[in-house]
Amino acid sequence: MTFSTRWRVAVAVGAVALAGSGFALYSAAAPTPARAALGTEAQCAAYAGLPEGWGADTRAGMVRVPAGDFTFGSTKGYPDERPASSAPVRVPSFWIDQTEVTVAQFAAFVKATAYVTEAERQGGAVVFHKPTDAEMNARPYAWWTFVKGADWQHPGGPGSGTDGMDHVPVTFVTQADALAYARWLGRDLPTEVEWEYAAKLGQRADTLDAAPRDGAGKPTANYWQGIFPAFNAKQDGHEGLAPVGCYGASPAGLHDMIGNVWEWTRDPYTGPHQPHMNGDTAAVAAPFHKPNQGMVIKGGSYLCSPDFCVRYRASARESQEADLATAHIGFRTVARDTR
Repeated sequence: MTFSTRWRVAVAVGAVALAGSGFALYSAAAPTPARAALGTEAQCAAYAGLPEGWGADTRAGMVRVPAGDFTFGSTKGYPDERPASSAPVRVPSFWIDQTEVTVAQFAAFVKATAYVTEAERQGGAVVFHKPTDAEMNARPYAWWTFVKGADWQHPGGPGSGTDGMDHVPVTFVTQADALAYARWLGRDLPTEVEWEYAAKLGQRADTLDAAPRDGAGKPTANYWQGIFPAFNAKQDGHEGLAPVGCYGASPAGLHDMIGNVWEWTRDPYTGPHQPHMNGDTAAVAAPFHKPNQGMVIKGGSYLCSPDFCVRYRASARESQEADLATAHIGFRTVARDTR
């Protein structure tokens, strides 16, 4: 399928989600909810993981993204990011979570609904670890292992837990898990177009395809600095997952759109695939997991590095099997404005 066709599919999926999903739509004139004070290491460390107004305000923790036009894709990244045309894409206004959904937020959903994630039902998930030289020589993608008993509450498998992790992004959730949470709040997952528009909003085009760093060269997002997967220099301050909101917000008021965890969209993946796809997690999951539909994930993660992934950019996209839970994928939700 050509990129042009992918673009039309993405826009069409967004239109269907808006018109027929049944999810809550919010008036553009509604009061803006309070935002969590985030953006520094001290603030993210102190964050409890639940946004102000949680449980009372249906838009707690959300930021309104105004309608506008933007260039979908990039001419400077991988071939699968090429724009469909030079014509800008028009996106209606919507609300989106200020941060990735946290462990605390997902725990509240599970407590209220008794929801059981797909990883819990399947009996495991794909976990990252730094491989030894022997492991690297023994098999491809040696940094990934399917671990029985790994899930959102046991990120390292049996015996592990999430104590002290209320403010980090929830991971080991599949697309269905993320959608279940979103629907509980009367929301949806973003389309690829919506996600990319929100990530690019207010930023200069010449900065969108570079590794995110400030004027002094310090990383402004949680991604891998060093030699992947053996050495992480931690120039961004974090070895693995970071609490949400440790880095400054984008011009749209959003934290961690780039890095930390990949984020689910609601769109099927179409178009060309790159040689080192995110699908390597599926390879190590066999024979525990059967191949399934690839869905678009966006934003890169703490495992994206200049020498391997290079997907810590707004236009970057990857394919991930819809029902395979992994250590580096989370999500955020959207709610669309009435018009």
